[in-house]
Amino acid sequence: MNARISHVFLAVCGALVALIVMTSYWQVVARGSLEARRANVRLVYRDLEIARGSITSSDGVVLAQSVPGRLDGRSVFVRRYPQDGLAAQLVGYSSLVAGRAGLERSLDPELTGSTSDLAGIGTAFDRLRGDTVHGDDVVLRLVASAQRVAMERLTALGVRGSVIVLDPSTGGLLVMASTPTFNPNDGLDAALSNPESPLLNRATQGLYPPGSTFKVVTAASALDAGAVTPDTSFPGPDCIDSGGERLCNYKSRAYGPHTFAYALVHSINTTFADVGAKTGRDALEATMRGFGFFRRIPFDYPPDQTLPSGIFDRNGNLLPATAPIDVPRLAIGQERLLATPLQMAQVAAAVANGGQLVQPEPVLEVRAPDGSVARRPTTVYLGRAMTTETAATLRALMRQVVDEGTGAAAAVQGLDVAGKTGTAETGRAGHNDAWFIGFAPSNAPRFAFAVLVEDVAGTGGDVAAPIAAEVLRALTSQPT
Repeated sequence: MNARISHVFLAVCGALVALIVMTSYWQVVARGSLEARRANVRLVYRDLEIARGSITSSDGVVLAQSVPGRLDGRSVFVRRYPQDGLAAQLVGYSSLVAGRAGLERSLDPELTGSTSDLAGIGTAFDRLRGDTVHGDDVVLRLVASAQRVAMERLTALGVRGSVIVLDPSTGGLLVMASTPTFNPNDGLDAALSNPESPLLNRATQGLYPPGSTFKVVTAASALDAGAVTPDTSFPGPDCIDSGGERLCNYKSRAYGPHTFAYALVHSINTTFADVGAKTGRDALEATMRGFGFFRRIPFDYPPDQTLPSGIFDRNGNLLPATAPIDVPRLAIGQERLLATPLQMAQVAAAVANGGQLVQPEPVLEVRAPDGSVARRPTTVYLGRAMTTETAATLRALMRQVVDEGTGAAAAVQGLDVAGKTGTAETGRAGHNDAWFIGFAPSNAPRFAFAVLVEDVAGTGGDVAAPIAAEVLRALTSQPT
């Protein structure tokens, strides 16, 4: 080979290698620092020149898409949300002024087509050629028709609240409703100043006393520890002393002698306070950890938009294991216990799934611009919350809660529903947080759910259970 040609060849190869290295550096290593420089005008225009991938529900409803537009004489892409506030907290927003939130933020690498070194190199060459960069499309597991029912029911009541539905065996996120909502197309400014905090995802960031829904956790801990069996007998007084204060049943009802199974079905506070004391703090908190309490639930969503559930001090910090607590009150879902609706849906899902806890997963698949599947998430197991035997016992008892107990309003014709009600006092007379958690069908669960309605006069059985029934009807009407 001619020496001059050889030198030219080596120079071209060196330049190509340098281009690849620098492109990879700026696309991967330095990406975070560049993203932090929001005042960088070149960065803003770069983002606007990308045709971000669409976000679509599993039943084909487009939740987010990019459409061509103009800005300062330049051709750009503008983000639009055809369903307005239907799933605004989950999907989030991608805004020139407000930045990104929700899945728009956590899935940004896929949506902008920059999930790997090779993708970054390809994007760089597309830019050099002047071609439009297309991101990957994301298909969610969300069922838009059921999401709409959840939002409509909460909105019709005029309440703040949340509905979560998971596939207990895969973690698939089928519904994540939070009210009030906001319109990400043009309502961000109004949402920021709204005292009702519509930008808050109450499913993942709302912390509430879980009330009697927590008795499922207490029951799992007591059964696993051998502290009780379904047939263990209890006296059933109207009130007992706990921590120097009276702890009473709902409306101070005295039940008389009954079994532990009866106590769960009819949500008897005095019995569960006794069960909590027998089980002990160590065993109860170990079971809580098995269900995912005391840590952020991991899933494909911005970490700062998901809060851990647990026992908190007055400043909102999780209590250390050495801090004194009133175990009987903890056992009935009081004390300083706070939980997110997502956490309580995880509790129901673990019971439904034979005791095994599965990571929530919002994404069904990610599709490349050519239509091929770029990523399809697999099931991630987080551990075991209880034995299979205990889970089977709880499934049967929670079925009785709907058939003959406090959750009768959740009954759906042709569908065996299992659940547990909760009515948590807020400290103001006549103002409760109403809960209902559960799963269906009870013998082979496909849906695990939690419904939370803030600050209402009614109970979980009166207010939250009927919402669960409506959402389940919507889900079971979907083609399989």
